[in-house]
Formats: sequence, structure tokens, C-alpha cells
Amino acid sequence: MNDQIRRNMPLFSIGIVKQLTELSARQIRYYEEHQLIHPIRTNGNQRIFSFNDVDRLLEIKSLIEQGINISGIKKILELNEKANEITAITPIGKQEAEISDKELRKHLKNELIMAGRNGKASIIQGQLSRFFH
Repeated sequence: MNDQIRRNMPLFSIGIVKQLTELSARQIRYYEEHQLIHPIRTNGNQRIFSFNDVDRLLEIKSLIEQGINISGIKKILELNEKANEITAITPIGKQEAEISDKELRKHLKNELIMAGRNGKASIIQGQLSRFFH
């Protein structure tokens, strides 16, 4: 079983997701109503969330904390999905050379430091702040 299949497996009830994300059940349902997340429903109509759903909720929470509204979040998530699709279909001969973990961390740390400067907000700022204190 590959990692993508595992990350999409519905495993968590809304109670667990509330603890993991520190969001209320109402907030989670609101994001579902606006089609930002798509949890699986059981026969009893209970929501079951995957790792990807939890990651998406944490991303939404971070964007909300940065002052971005639901409409803006939808656009950001759409652009991220399109970017992922483009990356997935990049011809093999044109892939970028792999960088070391040290270089990646240096690049990500620089991105975090530069976020918010010159009126530019970084989309990944909230995610990066979990790695650098």
C-alpha cells in the first residue's frame, strides 16, 4: 500500500479531528459546507476524516489566522492543486535536480524569514513556522 492511499484512508472521527486541529465541530462542518474538505460518510452519516483532511484543515486554520477569507482560501487551495497537477505531469527529462535536506531547510527557513516583508504574504508561512522556532 503506497503512502498516498494511506493518507486518503478515512480514519478519524470528528472528535479526534477537533483535538488534532483545535477547531470546533461547527468550524469543521462550515469548511465542509464550503467544500474545502470532503470527509467520507459512514452508513450512519458520521464523518470520517483522513490524514489529508486533517492536513487541509490545519492549512485552512493557518490561512484564517493570517486574515484570509473563505473565498481567498478557496482560490489558494485551487492554485495549490493546479500546481500539484502540473508538477505531477512534468516530463522526466525536465525534473529539477534533487537538493539535500540541508539546502531544503535553508531555503524554507529563508522563505519563512522573508514572509510578510515588502507587503508579500507567504502562503506556506504558517506551515513553515512549525519547523523553525
